[in-house]
Amino acid sequence: MISQAITYLTITVFFILSTKTNSAQIPNPTCPTTCGNLTVHFPFGTSSNCSLDDSFLITCDQNYSPPKPFLNPGTVEILDISLHDGQIRIASSIASDCYDDSGQQINGTISELTLSKFTISSSRNKFAAVGCDTYALVEGSNDWNQMSAGCVSWCDSIENVANKTCSGIGCCQTSIPKGVKDYLVDIRSFRNHSRVRGFNPCGYAFVVENEGFEFSSMDLKDLGNRKSVPVVLDWSVGNVTCEEGRRNISSFACRANHSECSDSSSGIGYYCRCLEGFEGNPYLDDGCQDINECEKMDPCEGICTNLEGSYSCSCPNGFEGDGKKDGDGCHAKSHTTLFYIASGFMVPAIGSSWIFWRRKQKKVVKLRQNLFYRNGGKLLQDMQSRQKTLQVFTAEDMKMATNSYDETKVLSRQQHLTYKGILPDGTNRIVTVEKYNELDDTDIEAFITKIVIFSQINHRNMVKLLGCCLETQVPLLVYEYITVKTLYDYIHDDVLARSLSWDIRLKIAAETAGALAYVHSAASVPIIHGCLTSSSILLNHDYNVKLCDFALNCTDNSLTTRCTGVLGYLDPEYMDSGRHTPKTDVYSFGVVLTELLTGEKVMSSEWPEKYLAQHFVTLIRGGNLVRILDRRLDTNGKIEQLTEVAKLAERCLSVSSLYRPTMKEVVIALENAISRNSSSTTVCTNSSQQTTTRRAVRRNMSL
Repeated sequence: MISQAITYLTITVFFILSTKTNSAQIPNPTCPTTCGNLTVHFPFGTSSNCSLDDSFLITCDQNYSPPKPFLNPGTVEILDISLHDGQIRIASSIASDCYDDSGQQINGTISELTLSKFTISSSRNKFAAVGCDTYALVEGSNDWNQMSAGCVSWCDSIENVANKTCSGIGCCQTSIPKGVKDYLVDIRSFRNHSRVRGFNPCGYAFVVENEGFEFSSMDLKDLGNRKSVPVVLDWSVGNVTCEEGRRNISSFACRANHSECSDSSSGIGYYCRCLEGFEGNPYLDDGCQDINECEKMDPCEGICTNLEGSYSCSCPNGFEGDGKKDGDGCHAKSHTTLFYIASGFMVPAIGSSWIFWRRKQKKVVKLRQNLFYRNGGKLLQDMQSRQKTLQVFTAEDMKMATNSYDETKVLSRQQHLTYKGILPDGTNRIVTVEKYNELDDTDIEAFITKIVIFSQINHRNMVKLLGCCLETQVPLLVYEYITVKTLYDYIHDDVLARSLSWDIRLKIAAETAGALAYVHSAASVPIIHGCLTSSSILLNHDYNVKLCDFALNCTDNSLTTRCTGVLGYLDPEYMDSGRHTPKTDVYSFGVVLTELLTGEKVMSSEWPEKYLAQHFVTLIRGGNLVRILDRRLDTNGKIEQLTEVAKLAERCLSVSSLYRPTMKEVVIALENAISRNSSSTTVCTNSSQQTTTRRAVRRNMSL
């Protein structure tokens, strides 16, 4: 009896433990599935009863807007999680050391990372050092031993530095040891940057995702403005292989039917994925669902039949072939046609319908081809024959990206109708799709030239143009998507505006001016914004500028009616002549400066002049600047600088463009204002912030 009782107790305990292990893998249906912009999929979760175990626990910090996700216990920010290849992108810091004119180290930052379980991907990351008097070492460890890697970066002139090259002249890089769970970056200088301080006062070193950093000579001065870089981690379930995991089915994580197991590249644990033809979460019961290829891929020319995990193509009666678009397709059987003619029978309704559908499809294809060539597609192909910088999307791509131009996807209707979209290329990349204007024959060459040139610009303060679609009635432009607020949102929201100190506002003005000066004079062919407003200036959480909504106007005025403009920002000369010039942007920038100074909207019935620009100029000339300054600004000790910037705004707002400065002159004036304020302040934090702003100005002048 005793032995039977022990046996029964053992079985019961085993059953209970198995049940607990099994149930621990099933998240509560009420578990949150998002944290800010991150979608949280099991085995990850935002509480212990929602994640597989504590190593998959995500801390969702609600103190940010939107909330930010961190790896437990909350120090490593998560950028995104790939459920199917066992990888996470996180934000990691940059190590630096900086020196003053006497060769003394004035400040420095460290870069380190410590993980409880996940490993730093050796295949997806690299170790990089930037500087002309720099050597750096990254030290890491796994469960068994210490490992390290390092490189030396050297140069004596910025002219010797090549962009996009990291071979030891200004930038060096090396691979990351395999299997490390932590690292510490040690950065040093040979001569305290004494010979290169004029263009490279600091050295930098960091671990970064392979595609997350492309070296530019401007990084020698301004890489310190970058707060973090992306790093890829390998994550896995358990500490056994797939084969060993299957032996204990109760704790095996690949729960879904139609899922498969892959051993982790780090050699520890495994991860799960859905089989080809299925999609979903392989860590959940019934998590892998069949993909309806007929709807998502439209692979057949004939009749498509969805199958579990696959599909099949066939042709209607009276036609033969494999029915696939990438195969033989469908074509009429010659003997069947003769049979129907001889016998007097009509082609079956389904065959007639299919033929009608095919003819309609061919008309659609022909129409799209005609639109493509009408909108300059052939010219675009010729211009990109040597170097392709602009991706060309089809009309179907854009339709899928915007969910058939769903009204809920509309982001803006101001200058152009813009949508939020997701590229249907498997990357799930979020983009902005902008409907341009219908092109006249005289506009086409200038338009294509501009978008090709614009796609070659990779300026940190400008939204990147990724591609275009010319198969639609009007061209569609595809830009990177920036999840931020606009300057308009900040200035005209009482709560947000209080976070915009004068130093921050000056930094925003400097970065905007620098970007405009660059496209006016430093780009291979000058580009005019043409539609500058505070709504076209995007700001991220560090108040860095991203300029958008370019009208892509030409300096030769061949595209003079592409942007009707926004009342209050319009250059008076443009309203008379209908012609854009670089001074058009200067005037609009002057209006933005007045918004930064006053916090007012650009039009108001309370002013005799109606428009902010004229009202502002009237008060400035009457010596009444204080009357219109934003009351939310702390002006203590800054009146002289505010007056100087106000005078600059007044010059930009001159009715005649002859009396307006160029954008280069605006940049220099802002830099001078910043320098004078910086030299007069003794507060350390303000000095640091002014230094950052001056760097931003200089960077944008030469980028």
